[in-house]
Amino acid sequence: MPTNAVIGLESIRKVYQTGEVEVHAVRGVSLTIQPGEFVAIMGASGSGKSTLMNIIGCLDRATAGNYRLDGVDVSGLNRDELADIRNSKIGFVFQGFNLLSRTSALENVELPMLYVRESLSRHEQFERASKALDIVGLTGRAEHYPNQLSGGQQQRVAIARALVNRPALLLADEPTGNLDSKTSIEIMGVFQRLNDQGMTVVMVTHELDIASFAKRNVIMRDGQVVSDNPVAH
Repeated sequence: MPTNAVIGLESIRKVYQTGEVEVHAVRGVSLTIQPGEFVAIMGASGSGKSTLMNIIGCLDRATAGNYRLDGVDVSGLNRDELADIRNSKIGFVFQGFNLLSRTSALENVELPMLYVRESLSRHEQFERASKALDIVGLTGRAEHYPNQLSGGQQQRVAIARALVNRPALLLADEPTGNLDSKTSIEIMGVFQRLNDQGMTVVMVTHELDIASFAKRNVIMRDGQVVSDNPVAH
């Protein structure tokens, strides 16, 4: 496996115990994602894509196999160590935005900086958050609250929040699931621009038209990767 890979999965397995039944959610997945790639992980409900994303995001542990995230072997890390690497290496974007309703856009973006070991001054936090909002096209909206923003603008705030700790990886889970078609295209344009600037993006989606914005599509079925191909643009 190349040492400079952002994601290196080797023979990853995940087994859940439900009562007396073993559920094999992920069955021996090996996957390498290099810096600067834009990868969509696809599959029907029950394919294992969400379980795999939780493992990639250090939100869950594999039952077996090895996982290196940006050169760090995370397979044996304890819960606190996993939280540290999650906060420093991964920016998360979810379907539901997950913004604090009584907090301005700027303050929402500043939040992840409170949970990293690197100590930033109040001015540095403001500067970083402001720059992240600029990157996603929300200059002038910093003091707006979520209820003053459209769905697309709220998702842009969520993307800015994911960027603010300068992660090695942007991990998006159905990022357009709550948006109309026109707004979905706009948000995918944001991801494409970030990727063009060098950000590694991994996105889980079940929508073919959304996956077409990526540069590589990985398709899962029954816990295994059944297809892994570049996207023709």
